[in-house]
Amino acid sequence: MGEKISNWLLATFLVTTVSIAEAQQQEKATRIGYLDDSTTAGSAEPLEAFRKQMTQLGWVEGKNLTIEYRFGEGKGPDRLAELAPELIRLKVELIVVSATSAALAAKKATSTIPIVMASVGDPVEQGIVTSLARPGGNITGFVGSGPGLAGKRVEILKEVVPRSTRVGLLTGGRPLGRGAQMQVKEMRAAALPLGLRLVEIGIASDPEKLVNAFQMAVRERVNALITTSGPLIFGQRNSIVVLAANYRLPGIYPQKEFVEDGGLMSYGADRRDNYRRAARYVDKILKGAKPADLPVEQPTKFEFIINLRAAKQIGLTIPPNVLARADRVIR
Repeated sequence: MGEKISNWLLATFLVTTVSIAEAQQQEKATRIGYLDDSTTAGSAEPLEAFRKQMTQLGWVEGKNLTIEYRFGEGKGPDRLAELAPELIRLKVELIVVSATSAALAAKKATSTIPIVMASVGDPVEQGIVTSLARPGGNITGFVGSGPGLAGKRVEILKEVVPRSTRVGLLTGGRPLGRGAQMQVKEMRAAALPLGLRLVEIGIASDPEKLVNAFQMAVRERVNALITTSGPLIFGQRNSIVVLAANYRLPGIYPQKEFVEDGGLMSYGADRRDNYRRAARYVDKILKGAKPADLPVEQPTKFEFIINLRAAKQIGLTIPPNVLARADRVIR
């Protein structure tokens, strides 16, 4: 009888000890924030890449890591300006930001908590960092696209649809974020010498507005479609490529996921890779590195992808010289 009681006491002690240890571990979990102007669904894939990389680095969400997510739902800079201070009040140790508007909101909210940019426009031009090599302050991270990339998409589109004169521009929302403004400026500069008129047809902030944008494309008699790059556009990519096919509009997009989901062409950097690289910076900072000492890195590889199935669906022939330049062709 005494032995049974002893065993029971030992088992109770072990269970209690483990429970206390788990509770202490949970209490010690590192808390970071994530700020995004898109939606949960819109950023699901790059966020999954981020979490997987964090796990490989030893940071497991729900064990030694807590991530506080805040999504602007396409409501613009004012909403992000409300969400950023929420993360500060939660005493997060670091904030990951999705794109330019989120970076600007986080920068305004704190000058001390480290901020890691996952995929922004030109952060020097935007005043987010002092320089790429020496960002200074509390912000570092990754540029989502290189200079001139938006203009290059316009040039490719003209090659593929040489008789086009009017190109429909689809943006993420209104007002345009700083990153989107820069992209539109690049596109207009590239379109002018090509004899193209860039026509803003609408926004992709929700399904109804997206349908309205394509109806506007018909009224404006546009010959092709181009989009800005950003979390909101990325989140609506499935609907965009379906509508583009239904309206028989050749389109070029900023990320390969658009083409993998049925879009015609894409030219840009790998967004998921940027999030994986951002996770490595987060790991370094949580282990003691200072953001000011980590250079802001630009994309090192750009991919040009063509979907011949999508071309066939809308009755378009891709010129052989353009096809030959593609890094990947979906047949």
